[in-house]
Amino acid sequence: MNRKKQEEELKRSVRNEYGKIARGGGSCCDLSASCCGLPQDPCQQAQWVGYRKEDLQMAPAGSYLGLGCGNPLALASLREGETVLDLGSGAGIDCFLAASRVGEGGKVIGVDMTPEMVERARENARRGRYRNVEFRLGEMENLPLADRSVDVVISNCAINLSFDKGRVFREAYRVLRPGGRLMVSDLVLLRDLPPEMKESVEAYVGCIAGAISKEEYLEAIRAAGFQEVELLEERSFFPERETGEGEVVPFLPGKEGCGLDPGILARSMLSVSIQARRPE
Repeated sequence: MNRKKQEEELKRSVRNEYGKIARGGGSCCDLSASCCGLPQDPCQQAQWVGYRKEDLQMAPAGSYLGLGCGNPLALASLREGETVLDLGSGAGIDCFLAASRVGEGGKVIGVDMTPEMVERARENARRGRYRNVEFRLGEMENLPLADRSVDVVISNCAINLSFDKGRVFREAYRVLRPGGRLMVSDLVLLRDLPPEMKESVEAYVGCIAGAISKEEYLEAIRAAGFQEVELLEERSFFPERETGEGEVVPFLPGKEGCGLDPGILARSMLSVSIQARRPE
């Protein structure tokens, strides 16, 4: 299978799996699968990655599905009247939190490539009566936005799913106004994964096989034209917990961790939060 066809197959798998999650539902206090690892209780997972309980209670039920690996809004310093773009917006949690910060004079746009996620996010917005939030179907590599149209671009554990991360950052740069900010949380590699993990569809959908090294990630942001690129936080994305036998094991995606070796994952993956700025 040639590379382009393989990428299309993987993209189809990502859409299918995230579509199932969108249709299946799950709110902050339900038990639902977490595509990107961590505890299976999204309420517990949300607090681990940086959300406050008050934030989750403020957003519409069902808008947090346990798919993130950080809370970019904790770092974004959003201001009233700003326009914010969320890449890979899912069911809308970060968009709704951003909306409360930018106020009625601001605007929040979520872009996601999965139709079911976009529809679910729109329904959440209707139920929450948000007037300053909209969701668009589209891909991060070809954003359905005009040049220089937003003040802040955020993303939470989504860019690692792209096959062309450099293009994603170039698109983010394109749509940002001069002086605009990029604030992302994502998973990166500390070391290469074994071939069986890199070739696993489950691992790709689970935000693992598509990850690149921290150095490559930062360089892709710089190469897109961003300045003041800063690594704000990094930590293991597979926190250890004690089992009944006193053993220590990492949290893993799915009930069985998709068959992936927990020790290798714990030693290979980092959750990072990064900020950068488009020059004036």
